[in-house]
Amino acid sequence: MKDLPVRHPARLGRPAKSWSESAMLSNLMSPLIDKCSIFNQPCILCGASDARGGLCGGCRDMLPTLPAERCPRCAEPTPGGACCGHCQRRAPAFDALHVPYLFGYPLNGLIYAFKYGRRLQLAGVLAGLLSDFARCQAPPYDLVIPVPLANERLAERGFNQSSELARAFAVTINSRFSDRMCWRKCNTLPQASLGRDERRRNVRHAFGVKRRCDGLCIAIIDDVATSGATLSSLALELKKQGAKRVDGWVLARAFSPKT
Repeated sequence: MKDLPVRHPARLGRPAKSWSESAMLSNLMSPLIDKCSIFNQPCILCGASDARGGLCGGCRDMLPTLPAERCPRCAEPTPGGACCGHCQRRAPAFDALHVPYLFGYPLNGLIYAFKYGRRLQLAGVLAGLLSDFARCQAPPYDLVIPVPLANERLAERGFNQSSELARAFAVTINSRFSDRMCWRKCNTLPQASLGRDERRRNVRHAFGVKRRCDGLCIAIIDDVATSGATLSSLALELKKQGAKRVDGWVLARAFSPKT
C-alpha cells in the first residue's frame, strides 16, 4: 500500500473519497467474509471449524485481557484506575496507550510465531484482534503510523509486524496510513533485555520524522508495549514536528521483572 498524503484536516478537509469508500467497503464486507466458508478457516489454536477471523469463540475467550482499572496514560493496572507512579514521576510523551490484552498465554505464542517464526498467515488474525478493539473505542485520527524497524532488522525479518497491524487499523477507523513518514535511525539493542531506564536511554534518539505534522492527531501502532519507552520516543519526535495529540495502540501489554 502506498503512503497517503498527509494533509492538515482544517485546511484540506476530509481524506480522498476513494480512500473513504474503500474503508467503508471493507467494514461492510467484514461480516460477509466471516460467514463465507472460503474465509472461515479452522481455529489456529484448537482446529475447531467456524472460527471467525481465525479464532473460535472459546479460544478468543481464553485471550488474557487487561484489568479494567488501569493507568489512563500507560495502561498499567492500578487501583481504581489512578495514574501510576511511573507516569506521575515521568509522564510519557504519548497522550494515552490503548491496549486490549496482556502479553500472556496463548496470545504471546501467536505474537512470537508471527514476529520471529515468519508465520505471516497470522497477520490477519492478530490485525483482526486489534481492529475489533479499535472499532469500538478509537477516536478519529488524522494519521496512522507503525513503529518503524531499522533497516538491518527489517532485512533480517523480511517484514515489519507493526505495519501489518497498522494497515488494518487505519482501514477500520477510516483513517490515512503511512509507513514512510517516520524512520528508525539505528538498530538499537532489543528492549526485552533491558530495564526501564535502560529502555528509555536505548531509544532516546532512535527515530526521525520526515515532515511537519502540525495540528494532527496521530495513532502509533505496535504489537507489544512493556515500559512504553519506544512509543514515547517516537511520540516525542512527532510532537516536535507539531503533532497535536499522539496515542499508542498495541495488541498486548507486557510487564518486565526489571521495571
